[in-house]
Amino acid sequence: MPVSGENTVEDGAEYCAAILDALKSQDPALGRKFLLEQAGRDPVEVLVLTILSQATNDRNSGLAYRELRARFPSWDQVLRAPDADVEAAIRRGGLARMKASRIKAALRRIRRETGSVSLDFLSGWETEDILRYLCSFDGIGPKTAACVALFALGRPVFPVDTHILRVCRRLGLVDEKATAARAQDQLQRKIPPGMRRELHLGLIEHGRRTCRPGNPRCHSCSLRAFCRKPGLKDFSPPAEKS
Repeated sequence: MPVSGENTVEDGAEYCAAILDALKSQDPALGRKFLLEQAGRDPVEVLVLTILSQATNDRNSGLAYRELRARFPSWDQVLRAPDADVEAAIRRGGLARMKASRIKAALRRIRRETGSVSLDFLSGWETEDILRYLCSFDGIGPKTAACVALFALGRPVFPVDTHILRVCRRLGLVDEKATAARAQDQLQRKIPPGMRRELHLGLIEHGRRTCRPGNPRCHSCSLRAFCRKPGLKDFSPPAEKS
């Protein structure tokens, strides 16, 4: 399906489905390993892992998470530990001081409000209430909240990270200068619920491997027919909490 114009934002389930089909044609096992790794994960685990993933890659955030859990098998142990020890455990994920502070603040608030470090009660909430509650935590924005809702609670939401934002701008799925939060709102309305999880995983992988920021691999891109600006750098708005 060709693009419809230079200045319009593409809309509709048919366009999203065509993009997903093109991604699958390049990788039939799209997102399968990631889905298995995340299936049934505890909401607090997803929350902490997503905080650790901010401003780094999966390898580093995964190493940081495993080291954190190896040193502190329970969340209560994380809370009791000196800040410096938590920072040391997650150092491989980068921004250790900031992330340790956010993690401990979130765990502390959850325990204070519920009596234990658990977010299982969210399973009985409406999706919008879940997102609103999680975004009320310091340092937790729409992407992190949506990751918890999607991967831990099975809600049909569409988290937008920097890779998805870049790819969706180039595909005309969102406004060219949309922030991640605005793009997430646009895409949530545009992408059919049953397609959100798989398309989220597919676009992230595509952004990492092919549709890179400054040196995209346009020659091997399965989405080239949809692209508005192959090889061009995108507008980058001010950073926002994710």
